[in-house]
Amino acid sequence: MSTQYDLIVIGSGPGGYVSAIRASQLGMKTAIVERESLGGICLNWGCIPTKALLRSAEVLHLAKHAKDFGLKIDKADFDLDAVVKRSRGVANQLSSGVKFLMKKNKIDVIEGTARLEKGEPAPKVIVKDKDGKVTSYQAKHVMLATGARARDIPQAGLVADKKLIWTYREAMTPDVMPKRLLVIGSGAIGIEFASFYHELGADVTVAEVMDRILPVEDEEISKLAEKDFKKQGLNIVTGAKVENLTAGKTTVTAEITDKSGQKQKQEFDRAILAVGIVGNVENLGLEALGVKVEKTHVKVDNFGRTGVKGLYAIGDLTGPPWLAHKASHEGVVCVEGIAGANHAEPFDPWNVPGCTYAHPQVASVGLTEKAAKEKGYEIKVGRFPFIGNGKAIAMGASEGLVKTIFDKKTGELLGAHMIGAEVTELIQGYVIARQGELTEQDLAHTIFPHPTISESMHESVLDAEGRVIHI
Repeated sequence: MSTQYDLIVIGSGPGGYVSAIRASQLGMKTAIVERESLGGICLNWGCIPTKALLRSAEVLHLAKHAKDFGLKIDKADFDLDAVVKRSRGVANQLSSGVKFLMKKNKIDVIEGTARLEKGEPAPKVIVKDKDGKVTSYQAKHVMLATGARARDIPQAGLVADKKLIWTYREAMTPDVMPKRLLVIGSGAIGIEFASFYHELGADVTVAEVMDRILPVEDEEISKLAEKDFKKQGLNIVTGAKVENLTAGKTTVTAEITDKSGQKQKQEFDRAILAVGIVGNVENLGLEALGVKVEKTHVKVDNFGRTGVKGLYAIGDLTGPPWLAHKASHEGVVCVEGIAGANHAEPFDPWNVPGCTYAHPQVASVGLTEKAAKEKGYEIKVGRFPFIGNGKAIAMGASEGLVKTIFDKKTGELLGAHMIGAEVTELIQGYVIARQGELTEQDLAHTIFPHPTISESMHESVLDAEGRVIHI
């Protein structure tokens, strides 16, 4: 294997491996360094296996409600080991797929742990393999795509012991099915695990320090989500401070103070920490190189440049939004900038869609209503509930809402926010509309197929104009 490359990518998650493929397509001799499994956290311990778990929960939910569809199922139950085994199988299949893609695109895979040293024309990449062998590599360009990991907050007593107090890794491969589960944090990760374990029968409590769940989403959507989750039976405590999280022999004890100041000491079988992530910046040699790091995230410009000659960074390592598709796109932008592609455009974080794959699903892109007002826009807002959509009613999924926000002066689509069945698939329509700079009138004159849930998107646009049809 060569030690000289045009580009070396450190980390093989969705940002890293996509960047390596794009570099190879552009004629660059490329290598990728990975210390664990190809595909990184997303394919092995994040996006993909969690969706496999949630799919099992969704099928179980449908089976439990079979009579609503005129069907008879005597008893709907689950096999936890089999559910986890299927999830791991899906992850392994996709990791093998990445290995195939590396071979297909003639990308060298270097197994080991990397660190950087000063070098020209870019920092040297020093890799230590599992046997302790150290090899030095040199490239014209080096990209950091080392991702991030679950955050602990020791000063608040929120530290995972990985036996009773879990991170996302342990939550994906549970040793037992907890009867009582505490989920600390109500972002996408926390809510997805809360939804999964609740569907499998756990008594779930979600504690969120902010005044509402899914705090990055539009406030109206957050409130609808909380209402729906509570209706299902989840115990949600907002404005909550969790202290003295203590693991005993078989249970976890937590002191939870609610927004009124009332403190309760509660006992759970397991707890999941979903209080954010921190960038993997340690032991890379960044300080010696002069790389700027703020709050565990590498500072970069819109082409992934760190300010150190020949060194770039992308994905979760560079800060929010912490999303796989953001990392992939950021990586392509970075590589095309390196290659001098004539169509290279800087990364724009304002058109990154966000998705939460709970029951119900939540999806969004662009500005919330509050953010649009704070930026000084005069806005028009359209809403359409799923109860007015024929396909949603036929599916037995009539609880949902599509909300669109437009600039009243120009008709620009400022933001779109959804809750309900399949909205994580629908949101891409609005992402394309924003990317193509379509206006309110363009969307209003677009034909949506019938019967589909996507018609709710059209009706929401029409509602902003005061000409909604089906409500």
